[in-house]
Amino acid sequence: MEFSSRARQRHTRLAGDRRDPYPHSLQFYQEPPTESISLAEFESFAVDRLRLLKVVENLGVSHVRSSDLYKTKLEAEFRRLKFPYRALAEDDYDARRKDHISHFILRLAYCQSEELRRWFLQQEMDLFRYRFNELTEGLRQKFLEHVNLKFEAVSMLLPGFLRAQDIPVSSSVGLSDAVDLFRARRVFIKDGFAFVPLKDIDAIVLNNYRQKLSKALALTARSLPSIQSDERLQPLLNHLSHSYVGPDYSAQKNTGKISLEHIDALSVKSFPLCMRQLHRALRDNHHLRHGGRMQYGLFLKGIGLTLEQALEFWKKEFIRGKVDADKFDKGYAYSIRHSYGKEGKRTDYTPYSCMKIIMSNPPSQGDYHGCPFRHSEPELLKQKLQSYKIPPSGIAQILDLVKGMHYQLACQKYFELTHDLDDIGFSLNHPNQYFAESQKLLTGGRELKKEPSHLGNSQQKSNSSQESMTSTSTPTSSNTTADAELEGLEAYFTED
Repeated sequence: MEFSSRARQRHTRLAGDRRDPYPHSLQFYQEPPTESISLAEFESFAVDRLRLLKVVENLGVSHVRSSDLYKTKLEAEFRRLKFPYRALAEDDYDARRKDHISHFILRLAYCQSEELRRWFLQQEMDLFRYRFNELTEGLRQKFLEHVNLKFEAVSMLLPGFLRAQDIPVSSSVGLSDAVDLFRARRVFIKDGFAFVPLKDIDAIVLNNYRQKLSKALALTARSLPSIQSDERLQPLLNHLSHSYVGPDYSAQKNTGKISLEHIDALSVKSFPLCMRQLHRALRDNHHLRHGGRMQYGLFLKGIGLTLEQALEFWKKEFIRGKVDADKFDKGYAYSIRHSYGKEGKRTDYTPYSCMKIIMSNPPSQGDYHGCPFRHSEPELLKQKLQSYKIPPSGIAQILDLVKGMHYQLACQKYFELTHDLDDIGFSLNHPNQYFAESQKLLTGGRELKKEPSHLGNSQQKSNSSQESMTSTSTPTSSNTTADAELEGLEAYFTED
């Protein structure tokens, strides 16, 4: 068989040449990539890996990690996103390259805070565990040699211990490398060494990887100032750490299908907890501060409120409080038109994703925006869930997820409990996704009927072109620009 020049080069690289940067499909990511790549490839690789880590997080909570279902679903995601997932095949150079580069990109994006580092470390650990356990014994040994991890086989030295545990082979390692196994009483300790059953050797490898990656994240964080001076990379990295990788809810396919009279009922049945909290605060106080107005206003825009409906909704509520009609028209009305792209730069602002709500602009005293699972005290969250008739067992599950910092998964559990589901069947990443999925369940998949409108056709015409937009999108540099422009919108909401 003849190969092209490029194919021959790739075949030679993968045939076992140790000078190749990717001799194995699995690695500890010790050496950063040195090649030049385009910004488009930079972002594409990072988004794909972020999708993979989100799936790892969701599957790790909803399934037993060693179960066949967990492995099957994760392998399907590896195949779909073209990451190396099984044996050291000779034709996966591009997949290994993507794996290597994408890890370091996300390392840059997720080293910026302690919370981001913890999340990234946990998902990368789970990802590594799955891939290491999928290797055959021979490939596992080759990998351990490659990363200079060598264990002394001691199956003949402790026959009594091995016979008692029915373990045919064991390895000796330093005691500090087997702390987790020692806590679980799964090792034999003698003369400062831990004798580890071969089936548990993955715990030693994972501990080694954790130490290396944790240290690397800390070192990367120290080098951030030099990266932040790069005007091309820093917006992309900031965007990735708050990135939403699901459907685009800016298209407003339901525009005009929501009636203002139905919002109270919808808030109970189909709003996520964050928006239900904002709606209740607005009804009680007849006012929301600017963070709440931005978060809730864009959510309402995403579920289908037209500009005219939004102006009517906010005005009716605000004038019931301390804001008179003239003040509303001169101040707040402009900001609402601005959010619909009718003023200023005429940018069509998109509803906030879960990651944006969780990671940016935390609420202060008197605020009601943010994520209740992330920003509420556990006891206050428990009281709120009790008031919404969530059963005690469900509240305990939600609080456990919150304690583990799985805020979006806690919201998924809230969805399951309020919709009487055993398994949500999808990953929840956006408040408007929550609303859309809830409506599908409650209406049996039927679309909402469009509300008759006397408000004119100009708004409908402006939205008709948006309906042709694709329902799915991945973050690009244009999204980064939109995020930057959204910051300008905050200036119009600062009046409380």
